[in-house]
Amino acid sequence: QVQLVESGGGSVQAGGSLNLSCAASGDTYRRDCMAWFRQAPGKEREGVAVADAYGYTEYGESVVGRFTISRDNDKMTLSLQMNAPRPEDTAMYYCASMGAEFCPTRPTEPYDYGYWGQGTQVTVS
Repeated sequence: QVQLVESGGGSVQAGGSLNLSCAASGDTYRRDCMAWFRQAPGKEREGVAVADAYGYTEYGESVVGRFTISRDNDKMTLSLQMNAPRPEDTAMYYCASMGAEFCPTRPTEPYDYGYWGQGTQVTVS
């Protein structure tokens, strides 16, 4: 069993910055593929950023150049630095883990991720 706990959400003004964190614990491996997703009311869950333990990263088109994903494999933490957020970035943000080292074929699709946190709300105004 893997537990993921997000933190760092809140309200931020457009053009500001916010940093989200995810702490992993339980029966987890430090080198699992991990990702950030988000979901706004009435919309499907959307992939924001993905990172494996070997330096691979991938971003959703709408956040390229603004958000940066990073991880600390020893501490089993995942971060998302949100720069220049926009009102359309408002959503519940979720941390997810594959439970395996490899990332899925479509890494920004939510279907293959087996472990999810409870989410942290981000509101941009």
